[in-house]
Amino acid sequence: MFEQLTQLVQQYGGDAVVNNSAVPNEHNEAVVAEAGNSIFTGLKKIASEGGAEQLAGLFNGSTPIDNSNPVVQQITQQLTGSLGEKFGLSTADSSGVASSIIPQVLNSLVNKAKDPNDSSFQISDIISAIAGNSGQAAGIMDTISKYAMQFGLDQNADGKVDVADVIVITKTKGGIAGFIGKLLGR
Repeated sequence: MFEQLTQLVQQYGGDAVVNNSAVPNEHNEAVVAEAGNSIFTGLKKIASEGGAEQLAGLFNGSTPIDNSNPVVQQITQQLTGSLGEKFGLSTADSSGVASSIIPQVLNSLVNKAKDPNDSSFQISDIISAIAGNSGQAAGIMDTISKYAMQFGLDQNADGKVDVADVIVITKTKGGIAGFIGKLLGR
């Protein structure tokens, strides 16, 4: 997942990094790599600190992915500090790069994870990558499942979203991609 995330950062890094006179050209690649690393480690940190609600809100679209989003703010703060420390950028320049690139990359990541026609990012792979094999992944998925209840995915009215509901939705709403799309609010 880290490689795909780095590709997203490279895709959105043009204006924020490459075309930014505050970032010396010799640091462009390293700054892009640092942004990808900050996003990945930031998401892992949020997961490890019990941020299941924040991550579920990010991935199901219940919170906007902009600079007012707590996940975006935390990762932006982390990247801002790293860019200043590692590359000598001023706080204003570091903040400008971070606040430009982080929301764009996270928006793209979430949209790709939601898109049943795009297999480059799967929500389960993202959660596993950031939460590891611990109970955190299950907690995040449980939180997403809780939101699924709110979105009417309990197709058999048994009070939980499980395989039986997936079967009903996949038969009637376009397969597993339809289920995932419905789960993520599409």
